[in-house]
Amino acid sequence: MYGTTRSAETADRLHSRGVVPVPVDVFDRDRLIDVLAEIRPTHVMHQLTDLPKILHGPLTPADLARNARIREEGTANLVRAAQLAGVERFVAQSIAFAYAPVTPPYDERALLLPTATAVATLERLTLEGPHDGVVLRYGRLYGPGTWTDTSPPDVWLHVEAAADAARRALTRGDPGIYNIAEPGGNVSIDKARTALGWDPAFRLTLRA
Repeated sequence: MYGTTRSAETADRLHSRGVVPVPVDVFDRDRLIDVLAEIRPTHVMHQLTDLPKILHGPLTPADLARNARIREEGTANLVRAAQLAGVERFVAQSIAFAYAPVTPPYDERALLLPTATAVATLERLTLEGPHDGVVLRYGRLYGPGTWTDTSPPDVWLHVEAAADAARRALTRGDPGIYNIAEPGGNVSIDKARTALGWDPAFRLTLRA
């Protein structure tokens, strides 16, 4: 298993967990293409974001712009590199809190907000590639290593359950979009439960 990173600290952490660190910047398209051509992965998981590790207040316009660039330009580069490397399945992280406000619960066919252009671009690039594209629309993350230890309002998701959904999506379910969130919010998760065999109550401490 390989994991991309831009920092030596993250590289050390990946290595300690049995992952081969690959130093590359997703905005360096040529280098990214060369890396995937050398590794020739059959599956790619796109979990890239550009957000503060610690949140001290509302996200700034600069924060949002950086993250939008990852979703648009970064995804385009990664999809192209994956295409040239012959990747079979491409799983990408999206969000489940960008639905246009109508009557919930929202299933995966519901429309996104017109302003969620970067999210829509990420999803389109993922689904239109020559690979099997899978989009995971996450709720707002909480738990270890996130911005909060308690579930946010609206639509939420424990980070360990998110990781389990991503793991399952690599080998299960048809290509398409899946809402990944805890029950009780304003999105339907029936598709992920059925097609991925995913349980939103998954925690590492409960894993058999």
